[in-house]
Amino acid sequence: MELLIKKIEGLTGDLVREGLLTSDQLDFAREAQKTYGGNLATILVSKGYITEKELVRRLGKKYGIPVISLKSYKPDSKVITKLDCAHARAWKLIPLFEVEGRITAGVVDPFNLDVIDEARNFFNCDVDVVLASESEMDEALDKYYPTRFHINQPSAELEIIELDEFLDAAPETLNAMQEEAKAAKIVSAVNELIILATKEDASDIHLEPAKDFLKIRLRVDGILSEFKRLDKNMHQAMISRLKILGSMDVAERRQSQDGRFRVRVVGRELDLRLASYPTIYGEAMAIRLFTRDFTLGLSDLGFSDGDRKRFESIVDKPHGIFLVTGPTGSGKTTTLYAALNHMERTTRHVLSVEDPVENEIAGVAQTQINTKAGVTFASTLKAMLREDPDVIMVGEIRDEDTADIAFRAAMTGHLVLSTLHTNDALSSIPRLIEMGMKPYLIASGLLGVLAQRLVRRVCSHCRQEATLNQACVDFLEQFNFSGKTYQGKGCKKCRMTGYKGRIGIFEMVLVDPALRTLINAGASLDVLMNQAKASGMTSLVSDGLDKIAQGITTVDEMRRVVA
Repeated sequence: MELLIKKIEGLTGDLVREGLLTSDQLDFAREAQKTYGGNLATILVSKGYITEKELVRRLGKKYGIPVISLKSYKPDSKVITKLDCAHARAWKLIPLFEVEGRITAGVVDPFNLDVIDEARNFFNCDVDVVLASESEMDEALDKYYPTRFHINQPSAELEIIELDEFLDAAPETLNAMQEEAKAAKIVSAVNELIILATKEDASDIHLEPAKDFLKIRLRVDGILSEFKRLDKNMHQAMISRLKILGSMDVAERRQSQDGRFRVRVVGRELDLRLASYPTIYGEAMAIRLFTRDFTLGLSDLGFSDGDRKRFESIVDKPHGIFLVTGPTGSGKTTTLYAALNHMERTTRHVLSVEDPVENEIAGVAQTQINTKAGVTFASTLKAMLREDPDVIMVGEIRDEDTADIAFRAAMTGHLVLSTLHTNDALSSIPRLIEMGMKPYLIASGLLGVLAQRLVRRVCSHCRQEATLNQACVDFLEQFNFSGKTYQGKGCKKCRMTGYKGRIGIFEMVLVDPALRTLINAGASLDVLMNQAKASGMTSLVSDGLDKIAQGITTVDEMRRVVA
C-alpha cells in the first residue's frame, strides 16, 4: 500500500500540468493531509477535486496497467468460488475469469507483489491483475464475499446494562437525533457492531466518517484495520445512539466528549469507554472495550520461568516499590493486575488508584481518579496511607508529588506497584530524577523495574518456517541470531493475518546491593546498564529473540516494537 500511495502522489504533478488539478487544490490537500492524516489520493477525491474513476484511469495509463469497472463487470461464478471471504478481503482482490490456467483478478493495489505472489500460490496458477477503484472493490466484496456484519438482524446476544436509568431521566420530548438513534435499524447496527468486536477480541472500535461513507475499524492484537464501510446516512444516527448509551450530550457535535456504558455480550460483561471528537466530515468516535472480570495470572503473560519466579518473589515482599515501564498500549496495567491476582489478598489490605479502572479484581479496593473533582493520583495516594494498606497499586507515576509519596510509602512498610513511560527498564532511574526525586530515595525504596512490549503471536493453525526479507536478515545479524524463524501463512482462524493473540516480551532488573550503591551515587545510565547486564539482566531484545526461536512471534513483530 505504501508503494501505491507513492505512485499516486507521483501522479499529482501530471494532473496539475494537464489541468485536471490546480496547484491551490493540491496545496490544500497536502495541508489537510498534514493536519488530519490519511493519504493524498483519498483527500483529493473526498474534496471533489478529481473523481476516483479519473484518478484510477490516469494511474493505469501512467504505469501500463489495465483498468476495470467492477460495477459493470460480472465475474465468472466458478472463479469467484475458488477464493474464500477471508483471503478476498485481506488481499482486496476479486477473481474475474480464468483462461488456459491463468486467472485474471481485479485489485486495488497492483504494486503489492506480496499479495500477488500469495494469490498465485493460493490458486496454484499464474495470476494477472487489473486495476479497480477502492469504492467499487468494497461494493464487489460486499456483494460476492459478504461479512458476518448484518445490521438488519436482531441482536439477542447483547444486553445493555444500566441504560434504563438514563432513559428515564431524559426529557419527555426527545429531539430528532434521539428519535433517529432509537430506530430499530440503528439500534441493531450498534448492537451488532459491539457483538462483532467482542467476537473478534477487538480492544477498540473506531467509527470514522468520510465524505461518502462511514468507515468502521477494529483494533485487534494491537493493529488497527478497516473492517466495514457503511452508508453515510448511518453515520450520525449511530453516533447519536452511542452517545445516548454513554450519557453524552447528543446535540453537542463541535466539542470532544467522553462517556461510558456497560453491556453483557456473548456471555461476557464489558465496560465501553467512548470518546467523540469533531472532524471535517462530522463526529468520529473511538470506543475502548474493557472486560469486567480479570482472570490472568503471571504465568499467562509470557514470562520465562526465571523472570516469573523473580517477579513472584517481588510481589510477595512486604515493602518496597516495583515499577513496570513501557509505551502506551504495552500491557503495563495488565501486568500489574496479574500481580494483584497472584497475591494472597485475604490477609492483605490491597488498594489501587487508577485512571481509569479497567477491570474489577476481587479483594482489591479500586479507586478511579477524577481531576476535575480534585481526585488525583497524589491526593488519593496520600489518603490511602491512612487506610492501613499493605499493598497499593498506583496506575501511573506522572509527577514529583506522586513519586515522592509512593517512594516514602514504600520505605514505611508498604508494597507499592506502579508504572512509568520509559523505553527500557533502567531509563526509569533518570526519569525519576528528572521528576525531582533524590537518588538516595530511589536507591532506598526501589525493588526492581520491568520493561515490556506486546508482540503478536504467530497463529498456531497456519504456522510455517519463514522466508525472511533483507531487512529482517539485517536485523537478526545485529544479534548473531542464526536459528529458524517462523510466520503464519494466514488462515480463517487468524483472518489471514498470520497472527492470533499477543504475548509480552520483557526486560527485568532487580535492584541488588551493587546496583543500589550505583543509584545512590548518581551513576550514569551506561554504568547502571553494565552492572545490570553483569548481574544477569535479560534485555527486551534477548527475550524477543528467544520467542522468535520458539516460533511464538516473528522477526517483523520484533522490528515493529523494538527497532
